[in-house]
Amino acid sequence: MPEGATTRLSLAEARQRLALDPFLLLDVELPAEEGPASEPLAHRLGLDAEELAWFGRKGESARAEFLGDIATFVVPVVHGGRVAHLHMLAGERHLVVSHRGRAALAADWTTYLRREKPHDAVATLFLVLQEALTTFRRAAVDARLQVEELEDAMFAQRRPEQLYRLSHLRRRAALLHHSLLPYLQVVEDMITRRMMSRDFPVERQRLAQEFQRAARLVLADIESLQEATRRAFASYGSLVAGEQNGVINRLAIVSVIFLPLSFLTGFFGMNFAFMTDELESRVVFWLLAIGLQAGVLLVSLYVLHRTRAWRRLRDQA
Repeated sequence: MPEGATTRLSLAEARQRLALDPFLLLDVELPAEEGPASEPLAHRLGLDAEELAWFGRKGESARAEFLGDIATFVVPVVHGGRVAHLHMLAGERHLVVSHRGRAALAADWTTYLRREKPHDAVATLFLVLQEALTTFRRAAVDARLQVEELEDAMFAQRRPEQLYRLSHLRRRAALLHHSLLPYLQVVEDMITRRMMSRDFPVERQRLAQEFQRAARLVLADIESLQEATRRAFASYGSLVAGEQNGVINRLAIVSVIFLPLSFLTGFFGMNFAFMTDELESRVVFWLLAIGLQAGVLLVSLYVLHRTRAWRRLRDQA
């Protein structure tokens, strides 16, 4: 508990303390890579329930269930840009947390619990679960700020690397959502079943409801991040489409200007008697070739200048 001391223990000492202490908060740090098959961690700690063989095992999916007087959880937390999983066993006299490698939640919770001063084991459990949710909220808020900064930078000057960063943030939003949603679903089912029981204390109902409210807010933050990434991708696509439209408009104007010249080359290239007999004068050739081209160019420029198309092209340039 918060008023207690913090110390490092061997596995044998932890097992002894679990049997004797009125309340023990135990953090078990396992190797990052799972070793050869051995006795389950729960058995080595003296917790001999057959249903706890999964405790400490790598690759376990989201879990939240009651086994008599013990509540068991597999809780996702965000740590160092990735999602790790904490295995939790919560009873009236102990709260055991197992994780592989270091986890930010496990490293900081002693100070957090001393500040909050929970009055019993259940309150301690819900504070730890709330802190796990907080890691998702921080990650979602930080990613959303990055998306908004990218949007502002895109409208100032679009660059290809912005698309890569947006893709990374979208994958991060999907990871947060896919990691948190199954866990919240199993916890919601467990809390709903417990709250339907008449012997579920009012104080614990309040803690469960606070957790449910916090979970909904965190999930809303992650969904807001997903929506922000989709909007940013749409904005990037709109900018690209606008640039392409400008290029197409300029190409169309150039094509219109040189269209008479293309017509003349095709016209004079036809080998008819009228061409060879009537249009032999050099003056007629230059009048049609240069005069017609210059006349069409002047008319095109006048029309562009008198319409909004000229101003739109100038603004795009």
